[in-house]
Amino acid sequence: MFKTTKNVPFYTLGRGAFAQMGDLLAPRRKEGGPVVFYVDHYFEGKAEVRKLPLEKGDQVIFVDTRHEPAVEDIDAYAAALKASLNGKLPACLVGMGGGATLDVAKAVGNMLTNPGKAEDYQGWDLVKNAPPYKIGVPTLAGTGAEGSRTCVLTNARKRLKMGMNSDLTMYDHLLLDPELTRSVPRDQYLFTGMDTFMHCMESLCGSYRNVIIDTLSKTAITLCEDIFLRSGDMMEDENLEKMMIASYIGGMAAGNTGIVHPISAGLGVVLHVPHGKANCYALSVLGEFYPKEYDQFQAMLAKQNVTLPKGLCRDLPEETMQMLYEGSIVHEKPLTNALGPDFKKILTREKVLDLFKQM
Repeated sequence: MFKTTKNVPFYTLGRGAFAQMGDLLAPRRKEGGPVVFYVDHYFEGKAEVRKLPLEKGDQVIFVDTRHEPAVEDIDAYAAALKASLNGKLPACLVGMGGGATLDVAKAVGNMLTNPGKAEDYQGWDLVKNAPPYKIGVPTLAGTGAEGSRTCVLTNARKRLKMGMNSDLTMYDHLLLDPELTRSVPRDQYLFTGMDTFMHCMESLCGSYRNVIIDTLSKTAITLCEDIFLRSGDMMEDENLEKMMIASYIGGMAAGNTGIVHPISAGLGVVLHVPHGKANCYALSVLGEFYPKEYDQFQAMLAKQNVTLPKGLCRDLPEETMQMLYEGSIVHEKPLTNALGPDFKKILTREKVLDLFKQM
């Protein structure tokens, strides 16, 4: 009947907040051990990395985000870090990047203090031992990874995309600097920002409802409508900050998704489509289930002059199409939230494959 919910305990918000990193790390360094930074490979050689407050023994590990993090990636990152630290724990882990990089830092933290492999912890409340202190620095806005209790990983062997969903996965402090999102390409900015919109509208359209998530979702959707529909350019200064706030709120509201995220998961696992873009492809063919939100999405694309290319699943072999179906329909909880326990009678194999062919 009752659920205890945790949110990120601290955040620092505002333009230029990135300069506060040294102050955030100072009390952690007193505990001993180095600071380990997991940074999106986009920033390799760029000014942002040169501004990191590095000290002797610290490590900067660049995360290749050309594909979404897989369970095997996390096992490799954790093994390498354990070896380099001779079994000791870092004073702090910092994740700096988009949702993929933020999730890598969260997942590695879990594996530093819990035995076994990353895939053992894909599910709800399986992580038992607290990880090292973690600071999240989002450089994209929309995934909500900075504010959520999960880190989403692909598992090709199981044809599954699922998170380590646990209170222990959450960041301990967030550094939210909208200036870090200024260099994001326009199409990626919109595709990633739409993840917030979809988290929240799926929550509001589903049956797993509560007043707190409803309130958070409505607030985040209003911000997204302001950014992408009502104001001028979505990347104006005010909108960069609004999008960062919407993403954080959306992360707190995430969890009760619907049809979009399972279809998106199939695209991610099988075709390695980035999560935000995969969500956009999913909503682009789900107008019969989300008519209002579909129309809004199309209006947002038009207003912001962004195009979602067609033909994603054109001429794919039957084996690949079957994998897409299996990688989507396996997500029973969100599909039940959206359509009820008999969701397979609505989303038949033929129906799901037709949705993919429309992309």
